[in-house]
Parts: sequence; C-alpha cells; structure tokens
Amino acid sequence: MKPTLFVLAAGMGSRYGGLKQLDGVGPNGQTIMDYSIYDAIRAGFGKVVFVIRKDFEQEFREKILSKYQGHIPVEVVFQSIDALPEGYTCPADRTKPWGTNHAVLMGKDAIHEPFAVINADDFYGRNAFEVIAKELSRDHAKPGEYCMVGFRVGNTMTENGSVARGVCTDKNGYLDNVVERTAITYDPEHRITFTDENGQTQYLDPKTPVSMNLWGFTPDYFEFSEREFKKFLDKDINAPKSEFYIPSCVNTLIHSGEASVKVLDTDSKWFGVTYAADRPGVVAKLAELHAAGEYPDNMFA
Repeated sequence: MKPTLFVLAAGMGSRYGGLKQLDGVGPNGQTIMDYSIYDAIRAGFGKVVFVIRKDFEQEFREKILSKYQGHIPVEVVFQSIDALPEGYTCPADRTKPWGTNHAVLMGKDAIHEPFAVINADDFYGRNAFEVIAKELSRDHAKPGEYCMVGFRVGNTMTENGSVARGVCTDKNGYLDNVVERTAITYDPEHRITFTDENGQTQYLDPKTPVSMNLWGFTPDYFEFSEREFKKFLDKDINAPKSEFYIPSCVNTLIHSGEASVKVLDTDSKWFGVTYAADRPGVVAKLAELHAAGEYPDNMFA
C-alpha cells in the first residue's frame, strides 16, 4: 500500500494574505509546496490530502489543486476551531487555531494508510521524501510504530536571524525526546548556539537531528491523538493561546510506551522563508537545483 502525504495548509491564507500572494519562488513561479508534491510523487506516495480552512476552498481548488490533477489523487479536509470532540464547545473568544496536531486529526476520515505529515511552506528535499516513503511502505506489525525525518540542524539554518527548532535526542536510532529550542543562531565563529532555560549558552553539533515537522504515522495515530486532545481540552480549553502540537503528543506516547519513533537521517537541506531576507536565497537555491537537473522546468506539465 502506498503511503499518503498529509499537507498542513490551514494557515496558508492568513500567513500569505490570501492565496493570490502564494509565493512563486521557483524559476517558473513554482511554490515551495509544488516541490514537496513533486518529490512525494517520485518517492512513491499514492495520494495527497490537504488540510485547509473552509473559507478559501474554492480558490485553493482552482489555483492549487488543479495543477496536480492527472499526476496524483488529491483530497481536501478542513480545520476549524469549532471542530471539537463531542461534549466540548469552543469558547466564544477563541480565535486561534488549536495547533498542528488538531490539524492532523482532521484527516481521520480521509486517511486509512500510513502517512507523512508536512508543512505546506517548507522545502524538505528529495532525499527526505525518499527515506520516509521507504519506511512508511514497509509492513507495520503493531500500532505505534512511527518515524520522523531528523534533519541535521546545520542543514536548516539561516544567515538572516535566529530560528526555533525541535532539538531531538535519540537512543539507538529511536526518538527519546523533542525539546523546542528558540533563538538558535550562529555565533561570530559560525558555531551553532542557543540559550538554555538557565540562561546558559549551549552549542549544537551541526549534525544534531532536529524536527522540521516531517513525521510518519500509521492510522492508529488518530485514535491516540483524539484521546490526548481531550486531555488537552480538559486542561487548556479556556487558555486562548494554547495549542495542541504534534511533538507534545508524540512525546506523551513515547513516554507512556505506546509508541516508538524511528529517527530517519537525511542529507537533504531544509529551507523556508522565515524572514523576508531569506527569500532571495531560497530563489537562488531552487534555481541551482533546476540548473543541476534535479527538477524539470515544467513540473506538472
């Protein structure tokens, strides 16, 4: 059974000020998402499911989905703040979405096979899709056998400011913990540093694995997520900025012994437009990849 690619795109309209501004960064106006879909197809994914907001469905179908027709089957599901389990009501003053793992939950009725989760606006690279497709395509003997692509932190940095990354620790190739570290940056000697919770400067080896939200799950993850989301709501439903994130749910399942997460290494270089100053570099990197023959000029001709 071919795995499914699940694209988290519900924040797209607000982040870009509408789909019309969906940024064409490739040589022929390709979006970053186009590269992920193209790489997923050649890595062996069989379907793409997008989670979006209902209010830009028509524009999304016309401008985005139409180009993938004939290349891979696509489906759309919707994230809204009112999409809560039975017995829970969204607080009237809530405006913020419930987070990435809530977005994942929206795929429950559309996905019945192993699946990878990605952000719509991140470039992950060909090798990253190849390694996760291979892992997701193998037989899964029992629930809770998950995986993630651990990008080497040195392959995810920007010269234009600091970044936040989920820094991973693993034991024997399996994820032990993900800790969100903010203000990861280069020091004057180009070493990668961050400030820990005690205010101390810490250094990261460039090969340290970090999570860039490229996860691999089997469908049982939806049941675990639903259970953990209810616990989250019981505690935080009235906290207006609280969010239910994938790493926190995964950490819970690892520490309860209900899941294991294989950390897959990749030599792919991740990039995205974290800062406006990042855009020219992204455009240049994509142009180089096209010039090297990594991508054709017309990816969905």
